[in-house]
Amino acid sequence: MAPRSAGKNVESSDKVGVICRALRRAIIEQALEPGAKLPEDSLGERFGVSRTIARHALGQLAAEGLVELRRNRIAVVATPSWQEARDAFDIRIELERLVVRQLAGKLTKTQIATLNAHVDAEDGARDGTDAVSIRLATEFHILLAQMTNSPILVRYVSEVAYRCCLTLSLYSRPHSSECAINEHRAIIAALVKGDEAKVMSLMHSHLDSVANRALVAPAPQRGRDLLDILAPYADEGESNRVVKMPKVVRVRA
Repeated sequence: MAPRSAGKNVESSDKVGVICRALRRAIIEQALEPGAKLPEDSLGERFGVSRTIARHALGQLAAEGLVELRRNRIAVVATPSWQEARDAFDIRIELERLVVRQLAGKLTKTQIATLNAHVDAEDGARDGTDAVSIRLATEFHILLAQMTNSPILVRYVSEVAYRCCLTLSLYSRPHSSECAINEHRAIIAALVKGDEAKVMSLMHSHLDSVANRALVAPAPQRGRDLLDILAPYADEGESNRVVKMPKVVRVRA
């Protein structure tokens, strides 16, 4: 009985993870806008799971600050206030200053190549949608956190970065992909040189500029059907659309 029970738990956890990744990306790419309802039965239908599993996934996303759980088991995409959005960016600045301080002068050749390849991907997406550019820009920062090999930093940088993505759905001008790409390249160069003070300053000014470019005014809501929105994110046949982050590589001592 124990092995079968353990197998079911792993399967349920995997299904929860699939839903979380799909919803998280849909939110990051602004397909799901703040305030959008996330009914358990609709999610269950879309992903072929029980309402219980859908509820667990929503609970996990609520813990990350991307979903709000309201009365009568109603879940919606979170709608942060302007002040909460500003606070999220301020916290993110301090966390990511710590990230680059740990990485300055310690990146391996493989890590440097991985970072440059990611920024090349950002450059290649410049003519696409703002939402994809924003996602790739966010993944650059999460990639840096992963390279510290610190589970705590990875967790908190990821969560606050996702929250900042959510605020871009509400308070944003058009995303400046060119600025982000140039700033990311400058951060990589400073990391390679091992200039700790400079790279911390660059990260601070970069994220502060992102916040100042973004936190302007609420965007109008579009209103679309949940199942239609989630179709491309739930379709396993399009799994190659997901940008897979590389495994964590330890920095040199």
